[in-house]
Amino acid sequence: MSVEVIAIGGYEEVGKNMTAICIGEDVIIFDMGIHLDRISMHEDTDIDRMHSLDLIERGVIPDDTLMKDVDGKVKGIIFSHGHLDHIGAVAKLAHRYDAPLIGTPYTAALIEKQIKGERKFKVNNPIRALNPGSKLKLSKDITLEFVQSTHSIPQAVFPVLHTSEGIIVYALDFKFDNHQKVSPPPDYKRLRELGRKGVLALIVETTNAKNFDEVKTHSERVARNILEDVMEGPLYEKTGMIVTTFSSHVERVQAIADIAKKSHREIFFLGRSMERFCGIAQKQGILKLPKNATIYGSPKSINRALMKADEDRANYLLVTTGHQGEPDALLPRIASGKTPFNIKKGDNVIISAPIIPNPTNAANRHIMERRLKIKGARIYPNAHVSGHAGREDHREFLRMLKPQHIIPAHGDLSMLSAYGELAEEEGYRIGYDVHILRNAQAQVFKN
Repeated sequence: MSVEVIAIGGYEEVGKNMTAICIGEDVIIFDMGIHLDRISMHEDTDIDRMHSLDLIERGVIPDDTLMKDVDGKVKGIIFSHGHLDHIGAVAKLAHRYDAPLIGTPYTAALIEKQIKGERKFKVNNPIRALNPGSKLKLSKDITLEFVQSTHSIPQAVFPVLHTSEGIIVYALDFKFDNHQKVSPPPDYKRLRELGRKGVLALIVETTNAKNFDEVKTHSERVARNILEDVMEGPLYEKTGMIVTTFSSHVERVQAIADIAKKSHREIFFLGRSMERFCGIAQKQGILKLPKNATIYGSPKSINRALMKADEDRANYLLVTTGHQGEPDALLPRIASGKTPFNIKKGDNVIISAPIIPNPTNAANRHIMERRLKIKGARIYPNAHVSGHAGREDHREFLRMLKPQHIIPAHGDLSMLSAYGELAEEEGYRIGYDVHILRNAQAQVFKN
């Protein structure tokens, strides 16, 4: 029996991740994500009324039309974690497959929320929550295991397929972080056990494969220390204060809340995506906000909160979306004077997120920071650590798993190639046991 890995999306870009694995007559799908760069989008964007074919044509979601030519039955659609580049297309594509949607409890709740908001398609796929460390039989020959991982969102896992032909590990996305508050460390013991059993194929992210400056990704403990240092002074000044970060980065949100709760300031978490990601995390007991913190998601409630903060700015901390400078997101709108909160001289703006590397983001962020500076704001732009494994983390990962074959993913050709070069340093060879695919290509492994 052969194993076929089909690259549907995420093999020529960072985004719209989707991969199919065919083992005999059984088909497993990993992830259904969106490509944020291909449309004017940010974490609060609404694509609920758009048709899947329009989104495919624009390059926003994976082109899964090639699945019509794939023989076999889809036994499960499995999600590694809850970021939009991994779950954002589920409401547009999942209804085409008679298969359950499987994720950790937090990821499953985000998927459920995504589907409830869909206005174009009716999605009736059952949603199954599987805890990290648990297994689920998908068919006679395939068992799914969720191995604990860490990333910049709660309950990220390495989905592992135990098949009659060998073990397949899907590692999109991860970092090795031993010091998070909301997530336990990765299960290194289990990863080494899988390596000893024998891994047929590793499908692995390449986000930091070209980064030679930070080869070992820092822990979130470092980010907490940076934030504590940066926030310490502004919290006690009689000026306005804004922190912006990824709304899905619950670990970072928890750190911001923990640091600010010691101050006199009331904390407002603002944005539809803040309400979605943090609200679900709060309900599941993952995020523990102090009594002086409130989440506002609707435009009216956000405006009321901004009015209150504008009148008494020294007593509030605003935590917002918009760190990339996306024109319709909250912080850029504040910078443009389009909200009830007006930036004044001496206000502090802390950006706890990197510029996601593309020219549009770089330009938008530059414009936003310039507008804030013109109004007299003090800007702290780099209170952040990466959520993705560095080159040396990847090297360690390869030595743990010892995969027979490697398929780099989650990147453009230069990133996939950089990962291939790293693998070659570990004794692999591009074109022999490192397989660089493009979207719509496949790799077959035969016994």
